[in-house]
Formats: sequence, C-alpha cells, structure tokens
Amino acid sequence: MYRVETSKIVDKFLEKHRDIAIRYINCVDMISISPFSNHLNIKPLKWKDNHYRLRIWKYRFLYEIIENKILIYFYNADSRWDVYKKL
Repeated sequence: MYRVETSKIVDKFLEKHRDIAIRYINCVDMISISPFSNHLNIKPLKWKDNHYRLRIWKYRFLYEIIENKILIYFYNADSRWDVYKKL
C-alpha cells in the first residue's frame, strides 16, 4: 500500500469544494491500494514520467507516483481548463 501526501494547493482546493472531497477521498483510497488500476478515470501525463491526472467530474487532480519511497504525491487540483496552467 502506498502512502499518500497532498500539497497545500490540493488541501485548499478540497476545503473550497467540499462536495468533491468525499469522492476524492474514495478515489485516493483506491489509488493507494492499486495505483495502476483501470477502475478510475486516470491518464498518464505525456510530458512527465510517473505523473498522472485523476478526473472527478470537471475537476482534475495531478499527482506523481514515487516508487522508491512508495509514495503518491498530489500536487495540483483545479478545473479542467486551469489545472495545467499552473505547471
């Protein structure tokens, strides 16, 4: 099982969007058990290795899988148009 950490950006986003938080927690639980599962709407980012995006409704959560630390780090969250602008 992978350990999950989130950035302050993701924490603030979840505080602002309480309706998404419960669904996000359920998805993160599934990802931490099996990060390469096909049960969720996950796609790899083409321009970065080991970086992925999780889609929940119109929102995107970007994260990185760090294999050597057995860690999944969520570093960005926003609407589908704005999440990639912050990179």
